[in-house]
Amino acid sequence: MNCIAKVAVDLSLDREFDYLIPEPLRPLIEIGSRVEVPFRSRLVTGFVVGFADKSAFDDLKPVSKVLGEKSLVNETVMELARWMSSYYLAPFETCVRTLLPAVVRNKESGGKKQLIVSLVSNVEAASLPPKQQSIIQCLQENGAMLLAELTEAAGVTAAPVKTLEKKGLVTISNESVYRDPHEGVELLKTEPLVLMPQQADALKQVIEAMSEPEPPVLLLHGVTGSGKTEVYLQAISYALEQGRGAIVLVPEIALTPQTVDRFRSRFADKPERVAVLHSSLSDGERYDEWHRIRSGEAQIVVGARSALFAPVHNLGLIVVDEEHEPTYKQDEAPRYSARDTAVMRGRMEKCAVVLGSATPALESYANAK
Repeated sequence: MNCIAKVAVDLSLDREFDYLIPEPLRPLIEIGSRVEVPFRSRLVTGFVVGFADKSAFDDLKPVSKVLGEKSLVNETVMELARWMSSYYLAPFETCVRTLLPAVVRNKESGGKKQLIVSLVSNVEAASLPPKQQSIIQCLQENGAMLLAELTEAAGVTAAPVKTLEKKGLVTISNESVYRDPHEGVELLKTEPLVLMPQQADALKQVIEAMSEPEPPVLLLHGVTGSGKTEVYLQAISYALEQGRGAIVLVPEIALTPQTVDRFRSRFADKPERVAVLHSSLSDGERYDEWHRIRSGEAQIVVGARSALFAPVHNLGLIVVDEEHEPTYKQDEAPRYSARDTAVMRGRMEKCAVVLGSATPALESYANAK
């Protein structure tokens, strides 16, 4: 039984520190767990990056606290951070921090807490005062509602809602409510297009790659307007049919609402399957989108460079569109290339990687040849 946790603390020291795992915390700690540990005369936070049975040091201090209920980073993505640290000569803990949006690293639990009002059972509104009748009618017509929305719809204050709670007719619960960056946007589902022979051949090769034990990296070379995105969409559909997820990277400059809506429209029958990660989201929206991916609710991620590290379950396909774009290279530590790191994640996850471009990078074209 591993009784020592190796922790990368948030201090950019480029080393791991050994801490004893107290018996009560052992069931809670795994690779990627966010923990609080004593460091010199203060408490600092860090990530569990490994385990050991013994240490070269005596008198180890114990882990003080586990932050959050689940690991934030799985073992494969943690291994990707190790590779980035070695390949790009960056401190390991800096690479670990890159895996997670800052808002995810800094918060312990998810979702914006809001009050939800629900009917306990079917009730007759006739015997209630008018304001209470209005509340009951709104809940019967709409189901459970946010307290703020209910009071506005019923034209009342919160007082009669609380009176109904005391009577046992409604319940008021404090629940996490996800913030949807696309709330109010209506989508019409699009159907797969009939592919041209060249598209059909490309799709066939992508599907074959997804079925191989060691999937190759594919370069999809096609001029602008030749239909590369349709190949991506149909390949993602195949991945979903196999119970697998997908990540689509798009340069930040090309990540327009129209681009995002094209992916969301194709899967509009279950829009919750598509998550979006980019710099225009608020902290709350980014936090909620990330946790929807982590929970498995969203299986398709569309985003810019950092979306590569999204915690997609059973990853089957990574697409790097416009793979030649320089914006895939981060200009601060760790100075990684999302395209090259996508290739490495594909190798570690045993999923297919498709690089798409009308003007491929010279190295990508040479590698394909």
